[in-house]
Parts: sequence; structure tokens; C-alpha cells
Amino acid sequence: MPNALQVITTVVVGVMVGVEFSVAFVINRILNALPGDSGQLGRAHGGRMLGAVMPIWYITSLVLAAAWAITGWHHPGTGLVVTAAGLLILSVIMSILLLVPINNRSKTWTPENRPADWKEQMNRWDRYHHIRVAVIIAAFTLLVTALT
Repeated sequence: MPNALQVITTVVVGVMVGVEFSVAFVINRILNALPGDSGQLGRAHGGRMLGAVMPIWYITSLVLAAAWAITGWHHPGTGLVVTAAGLLILSVIMSILLLVPINNRSKTWTPENRPADWKEQMNRWDRYHHIRVAVIIAAFTLLVTALT
């Protein structure tokens, strides 16, 4: 039977996956389809909002997975949890090196000050984000599998 730490970790990571999946495959597609400058303004606002929350969520997810791995070191499924924690580390590294620099620029953009290549930068962010979503889905899947 799963303990509270395992359940909390799985729920926290699972909800994070849901938010990031929604951003990648729902929210950004909606924003990209809006007329005029609305989509770019929406992405800038989303970058400010989620840029403030997601770092805490990613680090909390990683700390919880590490705590689960440490406290359950001699239990079956620990290898899955360690691998999931490794994937969460990868997602944090990807965020810091690839996504955050673009997000930090784009969250200040307005139609008056955005660079000429803003769409290319958003497309690059989207590509990196899709890869990060795949990584955290894999981590989540491993955590769910470790519960059984």
C-alpha cells in the first residue's frame, strides 16, 4: 500500500504534467490562433504567471521524488523512483538552460518592443517545451508504476 509521501509526490508531479501538457497542446494553440497581437500578449502574460509558479513546482516535485527514493531505498520500485528523479533533474536543467532564457525575454514583450524574430523564438520555446513535457510524462509514468 502506498504511503502518504508516495501519493503526494505522484499527485504533485501528475498535476504539474497536466498543467504543462495543457500549455503545450491547448493554451498555446489557442493563443496562436487569436487575431492580431492578442496571442503574443497572452503568451507574455502566461510567461509572467507561470514563470513565477513553475520553478517552485519543478523543484518541489524533484525534492519529493528524491525523498521517496531515499525513504524507500530498500523497497521494490526504488529504481523507478530514482530514474523518475533523474528525469525531473533533466527537466529542471532543460528549463534553466533552454526555456527560461526565452521566457525571460518574451514575458516583457509588447507589440511595440518585441524583436523581429519573436515568432521564431516562440516556436523554439514550444519545441523545447514539447521535449520537456515528454520528459516529465516519463517521470510521472515511472512514479505511477513504482506505486504498484
